[in-house]
Amino acid sequence: MAITAIPVDQRVIDIDSRRFASIEKALVELITNSDDSYARLEKTGSQTTGQILIKYERHQTGALLTVTDQAEGMSFEKACFILSYGGAHSALAKGESGGRGYFGRGLKQAIYGLGHGWMETIHEGRVSRIELFRSENGGYLYDDGAGSRPAASEDYERLGILENGTQITIVIENAQVNISRFQSVVQSIANNIYLRDILTRRHVEMINMQQNKEAEKSGKICYQEPPANILIGPDQTGYFVHEQQSYPFTLTLKRAMDTELSSKGDERTNGLIVISDMAVLDCQLFEYENQIGTEYLFGTVNCPALIEKLSQGIAIISDEREGLNRKDPFVIAFSKAVSGMIAPCVNAEQEKLKHLEHASTSERTDHMIEHLLERMNMAAVQDFGIVLALSEGETDINDAPDPASALRFTTPFYYRKQNRPFHIALLIDSKQFAEDEVLECEYILPPSIEIEPMPLTISPAQFQEKERIEWSVLGEKSEEHGEIIVRGKKYWAQCEIVIADQASQHEHYHGSSASAPRKKIPRDHGANMFVGYELRNLNNDRDRAVYSHKERKIIINTGAPTVQLYIDGRGHFRDSARLLLAELFMDVISDELAGFLLKKSGIENDAQAYHTAKNDIIRRYGSEIHLSFLNT
Repeated sequence: MAITAIPVDQRVIDIDSRRFASIEKALVELITNSDDSYARLEKTGSQTTGQILIKYERHQTGALLTVTDQAEGMSFEKACFILSYGGAHSALAKGESGGRGYFGRGLKQAIYGLGHGWMETIHEGRVSRIELFRSENGGYLYDDGAGSRPAASEDYERLGILENGTQITIVIENAQVNISRFQSVVQSIANNIYLRDILTRRHVEMINMQQNKEAEKSGKICYQEPPANILIGPDQTGYFVHEQQSYPFTLTLKRAMDTELSSKGDERTNGLIVISDMAVLDCQLFEYENQIGTEYLFGTVNCPALIEKLSQGIAIISDEREGLNRKDPFVIAFSKAVSGMIAPCVNAEQEKLKHLEHASTSERTDHMIEHLLERMNMAAVQDFGIVLALSEGETDINDAPDPASALRFTTPFYYRKQNRPFHIALLIDSKQFAEDEVLECEYILPPSIEIEPMPLTISPAQFQEKERIEWSVLGEKSEEHGEIIVRGKKYWAQCEIVIADQASQHEHYHGSSASAPRKKIPRDHGANMFVGYELRNLNNDRDRAVYSHKERKIIINTGAPTVQLYIDGRGHFRDSARLLLAELFMDVISDELAGFLLKKSGIENDAQAYHTAKNDIIRRYGSEIHLSFLNT
């Protein structure tokens, strides 16, 4: 038995091990190694099972992980040798094979990154066991187990190896490692960009172990590609030229039909997976990375020359194995060629966005906007005294026996004495509401104010003509106040209640007057200034957002480049861009309120007064508008 320091620069192992402090990253390395071993056997014409079995036993603060294959296995000499080489000594770097992994460094770092472990391998009837662990002073050591010995039947049964093969066992004890749940690990394997190609040709399965017994099996792990349309390919041939030599590649480009794609991390589903021989080197969209119109594009690009150049020592990937080296001339030529092939598809996606007629927001964002508009409608009436002119088809107040309001409290302000019952009346003109419309009632009342009845909804359709609904109210405590608010899609009405000792004890009657009616709409008439909003193409790229006086809506222009930037390929406005909406709503609302104020004052053509009024409104409501989009 010999305990030896790993014959690699200890600092290199230390740095790399930190990057492997993840169950998912370690599994990528171990599964990739098994796949390479199977591939070498298949090149000799040998039949293989292609089985890679993972066992995972999760505990509260740690876990046990084993990965077993039925591939070549290793002699004792080779098992010791793989602990010493790395990078320049790998078979890939020597040009002897097209292997992948972490270029001869991943197995050690996978074990040390998670904790400690051992490798058991059977080759040509002999079994070897090598343990990897750290010394008390932090050094990286291995125990060679005094060499190999003849494999007994118990060894084959214990390891689950039929003839030749390898089992790697890791005790996950690093406190920095996230101990993922079984299904999370299965999902991360299925979606990992570096394993998708392997999963199509190997039988990778995972077993959930509990107290050394099988509790759950994953079955064959497969990547579920989203439903998509093929835009280029499959495997359409392209070429690029570097140093007067032509190199081929094949490209398959697809567009997801109805599935959101992820654009980041090892489980990325958006982008082109770059494959060379059996190596997955990257996932990206080259010159169109992170650009509008690429959100639903994915596929593969296979270029055999990349791995050949890598084996020749050309730095076609980054030192940290984080994708293609974009500064390398060979990679630059390859990138330009792939970008040229996908350009028409990306441009077509971008063109669709330019002509997108409508877009939608999430339910949460829509809810935020709805509350914002309710607040600004109340501000228009209460803070600025703005009353909209009657729309076409409505009757003017002086030409009708009653005000032509769709929704109106007979008295907007009830100043009443305590312990004296009184009535509140709401007038409803059913003809101005849709048949299926429902009004919502909101009561903001202290416990000392009693009210009956207390309906939460009212259906205008139940009224054939202009009718009224009444509440009986009793205030038992002085200096208390409350509100009743009734809202429809286009109209709202509000009344305020104040209970006071000094209120009049006389009855209050608001009948018709013998004098001529005054030419004004009742001040509690609640025609909403801002009925709603819509993301619509205005067929120009100048206006980002406007107010439609006819519809009483705020229109966000999907034809504006700034807005397009935050709309994905299916016309969904991104929640991450809510602050842009806040800016647009603030600009439109302040513009309209300022315009109404100046018109009311008779100075609508005074540019300086308009500028001052608008800035005042922004200062008054700007923070409130922005905060309304930050609440989650």
